[in-house]
Amino acid sequence: MNQREQIIGACRLILGDCAEALPRLRSVHAVITDPPCEKEAHAPVRRTQRSIRDNVPAQLNFAPITEQVRRYVPNWAASNCSGWMLAFCQVEAVASWRDAMEVAGLKYKRGMAWVKPDSSPQFNGQMPAQGYECIAAAWCGTGRSNWNGGGRRGVFTHLTNQPDRDGRHPTEKPVPLMRELLSLFTSSGETVLDPFMGSGSTGVACAKLGRPFIGIEIDAGYFEIACERIRKACAQPDMFVEAPAEPKQDSLF
Repeated sequence: MNQREQIIGACRLILGDCAEALPRLRSVHAVITDPPCEKEAHAPVRRTQRSIRDNVPAQLNFAPITEQVRRYVPNWAASNCSGWMLAFCQVEAVASWRDAMEVAGLKYKRGMAWVKPDSSPQFNGQMPAQGYECIAAAWCGTGRSNWNGGGRRGVFTHLTNQPDRDGRHPTEKPVPLMRELLSLFTSSGETVLDPFMGSGSTGVACAKLGRPFIGIEIDAGYFEIACERIRKACAQPDMFVEAPAEPKQDSLF
């Protein structure tokens, strides 16, 4: 496929397939990503608050994750990431991510939870609603793992529908959640990679916190949305956060 790159501040954004882009990238400090959903999330009965509001089906316009993709990113991280890999997933998929991470040689640590106080109820009433999402966490570096959270619990409570929610991606992560994860699992100046960038929430949070960012997105529409959001975030950085050095404008491809 055609690939192109945009440099926005300290963020390097790549339009393309991560399987083609990753081998050309240098090492990073952390991989924090929301990979494609499991096939169960693509069921026709799936409903969201937005689909109900707009009276449209809640269809995901991207393919479910494959086992090949699930294995590929941890394998790359094993040789190219010196810190943490965090992968959002359904609770049913935590074991699959643990297995993929451990087979790649990463040190699987914990399945964490993002609690969603404003998540949709179970509209058919036949079972409890899904009010949380999981995050599989593994240490990619050498030696003992370390983070900035001490002994606190791996439970994060954030509204899905934040006031600054963009809303153009069906599984958009809230920026406050991504900022909290970045603050805990990375430090200032450390480069963060998101190989499934989507609409760019991880990149927006990196821009606000002064973390260099590399994002890869295969969908041209979502890539443009991510560029727009990250450009705005870079133009309005948080006070008292030192801006990281801009990446060199050399070609990846």
